[in-house]
Amino acid sequence: MNRELDRLGDEIAELSAHLDAATAHLLALIREFDARGGWNNGFSCCAAWLTWRVGLAPGAAREHVRVARALGTLPLLAQALARAELSYSKVRALTRVATPETEERLLAVGRAGTTEHVERIIRGWRRVDRKAEAREAARQHAGRALHVYPDEDGTVRIRGRLTAEVGALLVQALAAARAAVYPKNVPAGTCAPGVPQETPTLVQQQADALALLAETALHQGIDPGAPGERYQVVVHVDAAVLTDADQPGQSVLEDGLRVPAGTSQRLACDASRVVMRHDRDGRVVEVDAEWHPGDALRDEDRLDLRRRAPEQLGLRRHRPAQAERHRPAQA
Repeated sequence: MNRELDRLGDEIAELSAHLDAATAHLLALIREFDARGGWNNGFSCCAAWLTWRVGLAPGAAREHVRVARALGTLPLLAQALARAELSYSKVRALTRVATPETEERLLAVGRAGTTEHVERIIRGWRRVDRKAEAREAARQHAGRALHVYPDEDGTVRIRGRLTAEVGALLVQALAAARAAVYPKNVPAGTCAPGVPQETPTLVQQQADALALLAETALHQGIDPGAPGERYQVVVHVDAAVLTDADQPGQSVLEDGLRVPAGTSQRLACDASRVVMRHDRDGRVVEVDAEWHPGDALRDEDRLDLRRRAPEQLGLRRHRPAQAERHRPAQA
């Protein structure tokens, strides 16, 4: 009887190792697919494509994309997962805080302890890391820039650097403008006014979309108007992070890109919010229509902070990080 149980235990461990190695390969494929924009055929991000094509829960899909991207700069952790030296659960936790400079030390932590031990170490690490995150967010905000200058041939070149949430807002605004200039389901032989019959490339469509945004701002003013539902920037943030930036938890854009906890708190001041409760596998089990600052939140609650780029192409006001202070709601 004991031999039979030992054999079953060995088989479980061996199969788990194979699954971890296969997961490493899966994440490498996701990273390449994401980088090459394979999902950009009607989906908002790679995580949305994974939810449709593979059937992952939205939360699990975002985590797969986040971990896949992180492992692209963390070769030691990537190799450890591929060799089944670390489980996916450990690697997922470690990638929340690991950098190329700290990767080797965190790898040792992963090898030495259980997943629960690793999670506990990461929680303490993140409390310290939040301070570095805040400094990095301030550095990125100070480094924001947009350069517009004429080229030798008379055209105009644009080059810039934006923070993650502003960049996501711009991407959604361009998508809304692109849909207005190049509407889908146009009958054959017809096209929108001023649009040539041949289909422009995506980069050409982006340029035309930017022109429409500029014209709209000049002709209709900068007032944002009523928010639209189709084009919006979504920030997924755990309730614990929203009420206390020092708490461990998720704070990411829809495509998995991490957003500083302080930024999520600031956006929560004037963004619409939807509370979603997830089970341990990341599946949504309950959705509340609206949440107000001061409402009690459970630890498993997660907020979607939606900053919309309306279909009328007006942009919702975005205040600089230094322009306001948000007093976290008391849970």
